[in-house]
Amino acid sequence: QVQLVESGGGLVQAGGSLRLSCAASVSIFSLNPTGWYRQAPGKQRELVAAITSGGRPSYVDSVQGRFTISKDNAKDTVYLEMNSLKREDTAVYYCNGVWYGIHYWGQGTQVTVSS
Repeated sequence: QVQLVESGGGLVQAGGSLRLSCAASVSIFSLNPTGWYRQAPGKQRELVAAITSGGRPSYVDSVQGRFTISKDNAKDTVYLEMNSLKREDTAVYYCNGVWYGIHYWGQGTQVTVSS
């Protein structure tokens, strides 16, 4: 069983920055990939960014150049650095990790961007 615990959400003004953290109960290197999803009210959950066990990142077009996913294998933690935030980034952000083919989810953290 894998536990993922997110932190770092909050309220920020448009143009501001936040960093989300996701701490895993297993070696982060064993999760392949690890990703951040978000779900806005009335919308489907979407993949925002992902990183492979080897450290290769990928992003949805809407956050490319603004968000950066990274991980610290020593701390078993994945990060999502979010810059130039827009109102449309407002959502609950979920950490996801795939461990031996099974998806595990964190509890979610709210990000609210005000104008």
